Amino acid sequence: MKQSESPIDGKPPSRRQLLRRVLAGAAAGAAAAASHNHAAAQFKTAAQGSPVPETVATGREAGADFYRFHGPEPYAYAKKDGALAVEGFAGKRWAMLIDLRKCIGCQSCTAACKFENNIPEGSFRTWVPDLEIGTYPAARRAFLPRLCNHCERPSCIEVCPAGATWQRRDGIVVIDYDRCWGCGSCVNACPYDARFMNPITKTADKCNFCAQRVDQGLLPACVESCVGGARQFGDLNDPRDPVTRQIESESVQVLKPGTGNQPRVFYIGLPDALQNNLPGRPALWSQMFTEAGFKNAESETAGTWTIAREKEAVHG
Repeated sequence: MKQSESPIDGKPPSRRQLLRRVLAGAAAGAAAAASHNHAAAQFKTAAQGSPVPETVATGREAGADFYRFHGPEPYAYAKKDGALAVEGFAGKRWAMLIDLRKCIGCQSCTAACKFENNIPEGSFRTWVPDLEIGTYPAARRAFLPRLCNHCERPSCIEVCPAGATWQRRDGIVVIDYDRCWGCGSCVNACPYDARFMNPITKTADKCNFCAQRVDQGLLPACVESCVGGARQFGDLNDPRDPVTRQIESESVQVLKPGTGNQPRVFYIGLPDALQNNLPGRPALWSQMFTEAGFKNAESETAGTWTIAREKEAVHG
């Protein structure tokens, strides 16, 4: 309010002064609204021209903060390349390096994996056994993070009768849960006990290197959550990748090298006592098969598969 428009001696402002104030307030509101709409329009077309959903632009959707600070690329993942989830990246070879000197057995990786991939209670895609090796008085404690090794020559693929498991171009071994009929052949073929029967989906399940994250340029959940920095993830085909450089410069080991699977999960400081003598989980005719629907040998329907009987494999 201008000094000339201030009440003098307690007199109220004139009608002209009131009208002038109302018009000034309306003009200011219109300018603010125009500025807001312009900013929203810019936001909706940001990041490579990809449109942003209106609910995100106005902040009415959960995760809108992530959208604003990181751009809409992750949201456009499914439309960016329809074959990426199936075929993977050409020219890359993903691998994991685990430095056992840094692993403290905190199980952060285990918890992160279960949250990220919605793994049922009692099942694990990655886990860290707490072991005791050696004999008294030289006994000591050891931790051995375990997961699918995404082998160069996976034995699980060869035995799948439904063609439900395959290896992408970047080395990640994945499962088509709609095609899998739950016979469990791959579970028993894996020499690393890395697969299990999912009691919810009634299919085989395992680590997929968090392909849904890797395809978006993110790290697997277990790598990102490792408090000791024991897990690293990288591209073996890139000589400048820190993982590749460390594998080439340090002494690394793999589990059960005699299988010929050529695993692509590498360890630093792997004890000889554990390399070929893994603490396993029973698979054949075990509780996991029973929970998934396969009747045990003592039941009336022994030898009869009862899971997903209405499903038919689609080959092609």
